Amino acid sequence: MEIILKTDIKGLGYKNDMVDVKPGYGRNYLIPQGFAVLATGSNKKILAENIKQAAHKAEKIKTEAENIAAKLEALTLEIKAKIGESGKIFGKVTTLQIADALAAQGIEIDRKKISINTPVDGAGEFAAEVDLHREVKTNVKFNVSGE
Repeated sequence: MEIILKTDIKGLGYKNDMVDVKPGYGRNYLIPQGFAVLATGSNKKILAENIKQAAHKAEKIKTEAENIAAKLEALTLEIKAKIGESGKIFGKVTTLQIADALAAQGIEIDRKKISINTPVDGAGEFAAEVDLHREVKTNVKFNVSGE
């Protein structure tokens, strides 16, 4: 089943992408939730017109994302966590903590666009991937230290 995405969906695609999904996923979840529309002939024409009109705007958004990426690469965040005697942390470091630390630095990023790919099991330096734009992904370093 071919659909056109109305919003970014992690693991599937970005807004205005045409993707193939299984019929049940499209019919029972994506379309009723308003995340996608069927890729009919008229919807494809509307999509082409929208993409044409949004090309200039998209370039501006991409340059803003690249500027933010440059700031993030130069930044090292400090995350406080409770650490036991064995050196392991209690609980875990979440994307919400990273988003809050970025907000304290003056950079607002939605926590859903941040992913921690390596398990954070103790004190030290780690990296989280930030998906700023479909073509702009960067890593932000963060230090985990004891409270």
